[in-house]
Amino acid sequence: MPERAPEPLPSSMWQIWFDGCALPNPGRIGLGALLLSPQGARIELSSQAGRTGCSNEAELIALCSALEHAGSLGARHICIRGDSDFVVRHLRGEQRTAIAPLLELVVRTEALLTGFESVSLEWVPRHRNRDADRLSRAALGLPDKPAPVPGRRRRR
Repeated sequence: MPERAPEPLPSSMWQIWFDGCALPNPGRIGLGALLLSPQGARIELSSQAGRTGCSNEAELIALCSALEHAGSLGARHICIRGDSDFVVRHLRGEQRTAIAPLLELVVRTEALLTGFESVSLEWVPRHRNRDADRLSRAALGLPDKPAPVPGRRRRR
């Protein structure tokens, strides 16, 4: 099935692209996010979490960091995109975890979301989340490792 073009965004909408990585999994946590202002400014966030955890924790912490930053910049309307099925399903209420550290992070993320007037949340394939992936890996000193694009063959 071909990918659907994203809906046009309202003129006041901020975009947040997030990703997190854990090395090894579980291990050190790298956070990455790209914020795009309605005026087109690009704000790249790349940092270590200062703790260890699994990749799902990394994804949630990365999103929390991006939400806090967007809120501090005055964002009121946000469109969130990430390649974490876990995060998207949990924030949409389609799944619920019983794992305490993950549940705490889901609850924290949900609380941050209430500070915005409108929120859209979209899962994207990994190859469409390259900037956030690059930033999360860079936080741990890892080189960029672009995700393969479906249907494209790797060059050798």
